[in-house]
Amino acid sequence: MSAAAPASLPVHDPRILEEALIARFDAAGYVRLDPPILQPADVFLDLSGESIRRRMFLTADAEGRELCLRPDLTIPVARAVLEHQMPLPAAVSYLGPVFRFRGEGSGEFRQAGVESFGRTDIEAADAEILALGLDVCTLYGVEQPEIRLGDVGLFSALLEALPLAPALRRRLLKDFGQGRLGADFTRPAAGDTTTAHSGVLNALAGADPEAARALITDLLSIAGISTVGGRTVSEIAERFLEKASLEADGLPQETATVLTRYLSITGQPDAASAQMRALVEDAGIDLDPVLDLFDRRTGFLTAHDVNLADVRFSTAFGRPLDYYSGMVFELHDPAGRAGGALVAGGRYDRLLPRLGSSSEVTGVGLAAWVERLDALTSRGTLS
Repeated sequence: MSAAAPASLPVHDPRILEEALIARFDAAGYVRLDPPILQPADVFLDLSGESIRRRMFLTADAEGRELCLRPDLTIPVARAVLEHQMPLPAAVSYLGPVFRFRGEGSGEFRQAGVESFGRTDIEAADAEILALGLDVCTLYGVEQPEIRLGDVGLFSALLEALPLAPALRRRLLKDFGQGRLGADFTRPAAGDTTTAHSGVLNALAGADPEAARALITDLLSIAGISTVGGRTVSEIAERFLEKASLEADGLPQETATVLTRYLSITGQPDAASAQMRALVEDAGIDLDPVLDLFDRRTGFLTAHDVNLADVRFSTAFGRPLDYYSGMVFELHDPAGRAGGALVAGGRYDRLLPRLGSSSEVTGVGLAAWVERLDALTSRGTLS
């Protein structure tokens, strides 16, 4: 935990705990924002994909524009920073309800967090956010949470350094975030159901992308298909083109071996760094800039009194949202009682440009699942 970690509160009172949480954020220099609960739906659909539609509470305004109850607070807070033209760097916090179908339990739950925009000291900002997440856990009585750490930027840099077609590189990065990379490492065997459309895919391979996309869209429209599994016609067409590129180019065995070896690296940050450096040296790849950043961040974590022995880094740990660009982390109850992460966060330098910023703006933040933390507290977790 960080050197300034707050003491656990002796009495379980959700209101007092929330007030203490906001006070901790305020003491760290984060100004509270409270963005509107009703948000434009297209922002979330564009950034998270149509698959999130099934989990959103949707409505429309008098002009027919699709609106939603905010399913998270990171995007609304980022929009508010842009709309109010807040000077950068900007450090903001939030605490309030979000709304999302979750299968079990209420579709309304509370979320707290911080977002830091515009800082150029990337490694220091990353370490500060993770340390603040540990402070949140300590406040709720979880003194030594399990720390899971990953780095989307490292995997992206590795893909850029490998001889891959652009479409295949995008596919691999997307599948990495969604945890389904294994199927990309070997081409489908003859007779597999995945080759059922191989004739179409072979015909599309090497075709003009715009013409191929128009052809697929027309065929789907003629067949009366508008969505499949939450994907729009346009998204289905894009998927076909990516599969065509994958069929045509394949994944060279040497490249697959490098990726497989990379994705097997886990452990404490220093040990993992040594393994990654050995791998790229063997492969003849230069990843020194991103690996140096990784090591500097580890140094800043140590400066915040984060015990590296408690950190489990995994090269295979990513995020399903494509605006994440660097460090990602989750803090878990070591006893496994919470049913998910207590705190999660990471670096998302692609977010503000995707929301309309005219310039590149760095971003890193965290979100705390208040009800999960509160449930642990109510079970007597507090000291």
